[in-house]
Amino acid sequence: MHIVKCYGVQPNIKWEQKSANYEQVRALLHRSRPQPGSLVVLPEMFATGFSMHARVIAEGRRSPTTEFLRTLARQHRVCVVGGMVRARGPGAYVNEAVAVGPTGRLRGHYDKIQLFGPGREPEHYQPGNELALFRWGRFQVALFICYDLRFPELFRLAARRGADVMVVIANWPSRRAGHWKVLLQARAIENQAFVVGVNRCGEDPQHRYAGGSLLLDPRGNVLAEAGTVEGLIEARLNRRALVRWRREFPALRDIRTRMRLGQPGGGRAEDGGRGSGRNQRRLTSLNP
Repeated sequence: MHIVKCYGVQPNIKWEQKSANYEQVRALLHRSRPQPGSLVVLPEMFATGFSMHARVIAEGRRSPTTEFLRTLARQHRVCVVGGMVRARGPGAYVNEAVAVGPTGRLRGHYDKIQLFGPGREPEHYQPGNELALFRWGRFQVALFICYDLRFPELFRLAARRGADVMVVIANWPSRRAGHWKVLLQARAIENQAFVVGVNRCGEDPQHRYAGGSLLLDPRGNVLAEAGTVEGLIEARLNRRALVRWRREFPALRDIRTRMRLGQPGGGRAEDGGRGSGRNQRRLTSLNP
């Protein structure tokens, strides 16, 4: 499939009420009837809201949220991405994104790498340490969660590993809504990739949420944008257009992955930083 339809589902999440949130997602999708073979994306912790009550809301192997996603994927014959809290062991919890295919098989999962320090997330959850990509149609899809968006190095590594679509699921508050759109567009432009940013709306005990879910093309153009209330956005992702743009403007091909970073006194910019070897270090972190 060179063209995949993508849907972003933006709910007003009810605080820690899983069954009610499942029903809300069902209702939103029932209105639009997603096309079979599509990619359907739900927000971070869509069944509970961004809760620090990890022990209470965490799910193990018998996961009602995963089963809900499986049912949704089978019913509509789509690939569904959604966020939840997973127990990895006694007292160990992760903020997870999972992708489930139309047969109900798990296509990918990702544990949030960049935990939100200002919200005390690291006190309740363990960080992930591995990127997650999965194939859907002709696309390689990379998964990210909320605060990850502020760390472009993660997205660059995903691009180096072949990501065509970068999915960011979030509970991004209203007070920083302006950052949300700018950062999503930046990730699309600099990585020449489709970016799918799916947020929630409404409020929880700590924050208000402005929604603003976005589907962006590899040039950073807006394909679809949600308002501040619950709803669903959709757009067609065309991989041939992505490949054509990357050929016309080959910025990714021009990335230099080996360089030297001079320390103070370690050399001048005009001589390429050729100073004492003791004052320089090699950067290789962009290698896939």
